[in-house]
Amino acid sequence: MNKKILITAGPTYEKIDPVRFIGNYSSGKMGFALAEACAERGADVILIAGPVTMTIQPPNIERIDVESSAQMYEAATTRFEEVDAAILCAAVADFTPVETFETKVKRGEDDLSLKLKPTRDIAAALGASKKEGQVLVGFALETDQEEQNAKSKIERKNLDFIVLNSLKDEGAGFRHDTNKITIFDRDGYSFSYSLKSKKEIAEDILNVLSNYFNKE
Repeated sequence: MNKKILITAGPTYEKIDPVRFIGNYSSGKMGFALAEACAERGADVILIAGPVTMTIQPPNIERIDVESSAQMYEAATTRFEEVDAAILCAAVADFTPVETFETKVKRGEDDLSLKLKPTRDIAAALGASKKEGQVLVGFALETDQEEQNAKSKIERKNLDFIVLNSLKDEGAGFRHDTNKITIFDRDGYSFSYSLKSKKEIAEDILNVLSNYFNKE
């Protein structure tokens, strides 16, 4: 695969004060498996990683570490123009605090309310700037109306195909070494894969991506 691929991986942390944040349970395992699989196929990889403990070795992977959704947005939108494809695997926060506190918020007798605002949509931004020949792959982790929600993202964000996994499937989703996915594309294609290791799932996703490159 003589291509350059951008991959986002892991969670984002949205800071509340110096010791607290809004985050999620993403480990980064799926995104890192994709980065390694791309590198093994000969691609140059830009891996934009949220705050995870994972390490990665291949020399043809450029790793950019970020913490917040804003930092991931900046890195992804800045580097997207130079790649052949982007795989948006990160679990990016949908909301971030309007205000952050410079010192630790102390416990009091009264309730503490946080006002949140939407984060900037990385997939939509890349979809809007996508050039002819670039391939954009999204991920959807859903808890209800899985297929409907995933398919709507393809059109709304100008994706070429989307990878759906459901928290209802045992052994899939955050923190597991395995995953179970269904892929949908713009032309109505769909295929469901059995529960496999995330390394095997990465290979399945790249096989679909390679078909797009073979159309060139």
